[in-house]
Amino acid sequence: MRITTVRVIVQSVSFTLFLALLLLTCFSGLRGFPVSLFLELDPLTAVASSIASRTVYQNVIWALFLLLPTLLLGRFFCNWLCPFGILHQLTGWLARRRTPDKQRLETNRYRPLYGLKYALLVFILVAAVFGSLQNGLLDPAPTIYRSFTVAVLPVVDATVGGVYVRPHYHQAAWLVGALFLLFLGLNLLIPRFYCRVLCPLGAFLGWLARFSLFRIERNVARCTDCDLCLKSCEGACDPHSALRKAECFVCFNCIEDCPEDALRFAWLPPIRPDGDRGGEVTAAQPTRRQLAFGALAGALFVGWARSSGETSENFRPSCIRPPGAVPEHDFLARCIKCDQCIRVCPTNVLQPALLEAGLEGLWTPVMNMRLGYCELNCTLCGQVCPTGAIQRLTLDEKHGHGAFEGRGPVRSGTAFYDRGRCLPWAMDTSCAVCEEVCPVSPKAIFTRHVDIVDRQGQPQTIKRPYIDPTRCIGCGICEHECPVVDLRAVRVSAVGESRSKERSLLLQSGNAEVSAPS
Repeated sequence: MRITTVRVIVQSVSFTLFLALLLLTCFSGLRGFPVSLFLELDPLTAVASSIASRTVYQNVIWALFLLLPTLLLGRFFCNWLCPFGILHQLTGWLARRRTPDKQRLETNRYRPLYGLKYALLVFILVAAVFGSLQNGLLDPAPTIYRSFTVAVLPVVDATVGGVYVRPHYHQAAWLVGALFLLFLGLNLLIPRFYCRVLCPLGAFLGWLARFSLFRIERNVARCTDCDLCLKSCEGACDPHSALRKAECFVCFNCIEDCPEDALRFAWLPPIRPDGDRGGEVTAAQPTRRQLAFGALAGALFVGWARSSGETSENFRPSCIRPPGAVPEHDFLARCIKCDQCIRVCPTNVLQPALLEAGLEGLWTPVMNMRLGYCELNCTLCGQVCPTGAIQRLTLDEKHGHGAFEGRGPVRSGTAFYDRGRCLPWAMDTSCAVCEEVCPVSPKAIFTRHVDIVDRQGQPQTIKRPYIDPTRCIGCGICEHECPVVDLRAVRVSAVGESRSKERSLLLQSGNAEVSAPS
């Protein structure tokens, strides 16, 4: 069997496994299933999140299982296992299968543009040093998970049905989908454009691959300089000249395309000087200007993002994180924007943020009560989070029961009434929907009977709702079910969330809670 046939089989199994694990998040019984496997295998996530959070989350230890084979074989992950890389290879193959060989040879030669991914890698690492985790913007694992969660699977479900109990809708799905199609469409310009030019994980693995013990070796005596090894080269690694180890995807296409059998995958072949035909270029080839630009961009990004007014005191009320989320600064140092939590949410309340959390928080999960609410007895989002940005809560911990009695329930925020829009308050019309759906016990929403005189002069008794802030957990079901359908009469704000003392609504005085002074 040809080695490239074996590779195609492995690629098919890997992509099928990715889809299977992704679809498993449609079901609630997730314990025991590694639904975030490809995210936890990502070594860039492991390194960047550890730098940004100054901690090592236990699940990222799985990344070692990818690092060790890379030091042995080179960048095999990019072409054998990476779901996004496999999708790019398939797209490029479909687009160029009838392209003349001469044109294919030219598009597969190395270009200085391919050093850009190293600048993006430096950008991510410098931002992580300042406590901002941004690898999810372009890292292939979070990118493909986010794209399928927000843009691809909802469209499939709307078309064929049966994946969800109810359709899911996501804000800015068009933007996520457009970026996904753009990344795939760039393969029409340059094969594997994303992998060669933009992928920061590829840059990280390429830097490690320079130390690999195996590499492609060229027999200069047999080679006739036909350059046919470039015809199907996935990484544009120049196997016809001095092999660029950092760019080689270990696809083996060059070995099978060589008519003279001048190429082989060898163990510790002799190393000739860089640039010598038949030798290898051991180091990655970004320019110093590219690396300096990446470092400067990373530092400026964090500085400008944090000087734009998003502080603990000047936070956006609409930035409501799910229960179990760590404090905001730590959250931005852990969240990789994979949106696995959004995928698994059964009520559609979790949405990818645009600017609700500032520039740093782009694509991170926030709760939008117009589209859903936080289910009282659900902790799925914490179960699938690969980096601990959302902690794994038990139901007792979330509710404040059992061993957690006295700590109170986990609060995501507090609901407030807009009395100018509330039917009983503004229009003297009876309505008790919010009180009826409030899930906590005793209820956080209660009513008082009020005697009024309507415009016809007739006496009436109506019930007007109030919020007890000591009971409200910010689940948002009152806002979601409010019959005032445009701008809800009751809305949840992030104030009062239990993860942040700076956002407290109530002050602690001994064991008693008193209202904060107005």
